[in-house]
Amino acid sequence: MTQSEIQHRADFSAIRYAKCWEDSELLIGALDPQGRDCLSIGSAGDNSFALLAGGAASVTAVEMNPTQVACIDLRRSPYLNLSHGEFLEPHAPRPSDKRAELSHRCRDVMSEESRWFWDANPSFVDGGIGGCGKFENYFRLFRAYVLPLAHSKNRVKSLLEFRSPKERKDYYDRIWNNRRWRAIFNVFFSRTLMGALGRDPEFFKYVEGSVADRILSRTEHALAVLDPSANPYLHWILTGTHGDDLPGALVAENYDKIRTALQDGRFRIVGSSIEALFEQEPETRFDAFNLSDIFEYMNEENTVALLGQLVDRSRPGARLAYWNMLAPRSRPESMAHRLKPLPELAERLFHEDRAFFYSRFVVEEVIG
Repeated sequence: MTQSEIQHRADFSAIRYAKCWEDSELLIGALDPQGRDCLSIGSAGDNSFALLAGGAASVTAVEMNPTQVACIDLRRSPYLNLSHGEFLEPHAPRPSDKRAELSHRCRDVMSEESRWFWDANPSFVDGGIGGCGKFENYFRLFRAYVLPLAHSKNRVKSLLEFRSPKERKDYYDRIWNNRRWRAIFNVFFSRTLMGALGRDPEFFKYVEGSVADRILSRTEHALAVLDPSANPYLHWILTGTHGDDLPGALVAENYDKIRTALQDGRFRIVGSSIEALFEQEPETRFDAFNLSDIFEYMNEENTVALLGQLVDRSRPGARLAYWNMLAPRSRPESMAHRLKPLPELAERLFHEDRAFFYSRFVVEEVIG
């Protein structure tokens, strides 16, 4: 079976991401999924389900990490078995004594492999499945031990209050962006610590420049330009909960849409790389691709090769959406006759990106 480049280097034996750290609103705006057959990098599953809420005709969630497949499966089953209120309880990182019972009610629609995984790791369920990944634990350490060195809980609470754009900028400049904040940020979000505690070090193989400097710039945008009070990703990093706003796959108005799509058989999980899926299903075609930050982990040669395969498996007018964190990747000039960038759309959406780690959002359209 064909493997992706990163499969030869990184460790995929543990849950890396217990939630998707990319803003689903950007995907909906970029891919316009209504009536489209979508291929979506699985990760923890949230954004694949959000595409169903956006009206996708079908979603194929492709994921090469077996533990992440188990995460997707555990998220899929509650849509089919629980009310929205019950559905939120296993996800929320707040005290609860019902998570094991609710998860048990969902067992019948999970695969045998997924049942085995969660039975072997009951603490992941008991503690809330939204917080059991390596990346989420990285943020837990940040908020428990590092953030208090710069800001008190009251100051964090104040940051997350609603303010006008002018007031947000003033609060960030006068109160939040102090010397201690910048110092701890540069250490904790360095390539070394992120590789050791958050992401696999191999994910930084093609990164150019300072990791911390670039993330700090985007963090300033999230805190001083966008509205922190309405940012579920920022809330979770700083407080351990999403606050009053939820990512798209979790909001009440999308719940029945996702449930209906699942009942209609419009969703499937494929446990492999994209390359292996294409090899196994040579006739399958797609209209939209959520590619997460997949090219971050590839050299330029492999990036071009996969872009070529994606276009080959596309219908005319198909859309590709993906993020760059620190490794610059996009359609090369040699593919100008096959793939058209949509920079205005990408920049407009990126300006509103609430999941603020990435330095660039790329949207491209298949010519044909």
